[in-house]
Amino acid sequence: MTRPAQTAAETIKARSALEMVEAAIILGHNFAGVADIAENPVIIRYAELPGFPQIGPAGDERELIIGAVDGIPTVFLKGCANFYETGDPSLMARPIETLTHLGVRSLLSAVTAVSVSADLMPSSLVAIIDHINFNGLNPLVGAGGDNNFVNMTEAYDKRLQRRLKLASSGAGITLREGVFMWFSGPSFETPAEVKMARLLGADLLGPSLVPEAILARRFSLPFAGVAVISDYAAGFSGGNPTHDLSRGHNVAGVVALKRLVRAYVKAR
Repeated sequence: MTRPAQTAAETIKARSALEMVEAAIILGHNFAGVADIAENPVIIRYAELPGFPQIGPAGDERELIIGAVDGIPTVFLKGCANFYETGDPSLMARPIETLTHLGVRSLLSAVTAVSVSADLMPSSLVAIIDHINFNGLNPLVGAGGDNNFVNMTEAYDKRLQRRLKLASSGAGITLREGVFMWFSGPSFETPAEVKMARLLGADLLGPSLVPEAILARRFSLPFAGVAVISDYAAGFSGGNPTHDLSRGHNVAGVVALKRLVRAYVKAR
């Protein structure tokens, strides 16, 4: 328990009348529009919250948003600090700890990824069932304390995975499953690295998600991850990934994600 997280939680509670927030959702900057589903939102800039990451892409407004989704209180973290921005994998530690002070009982992180599986086509939504930490980096290094020796068995909560499946069925969305491999970014993977990832059992690759999964485990917060496939990875099925997310299949994936998140919040 740290003072910055306590202070951030007190600031949030003072600004919002909502209580008993069950779900929190981390949205990478590609998915900022998903937070638009929040009704009567209270918006607090990360800059106002101690310990929250201040560095982000140009024009990226990092905000914590509290609002109701079809009457259900929900927290959105609009903006996630990625390792490739600073070289520090622990920047989401205080935001995730703050969620525990707010009584949040589940955390969902939405990210983009590239596919190394023929079944996971661009625009597909994928529930993450496990990960491979290829970097070997860990947000708990140097944090101190015996409670950092966390067990990563079922790091991706089975109950929340069932909830995602229920939500996707109710929303009429096909939701596949896969193992995520974390690369540092920001450069995409080489064809040789993609071949290696497939041999090691990965289905999709990306530069995010894994630090948040580890931190959620550290703070005993049930965690789930969902990815929108932006491209096939380099050298696989003609893949030639780019950071341009304005293409039609990416837009379709984001629209589907918004529907999934709404259904997920309501599902039990």
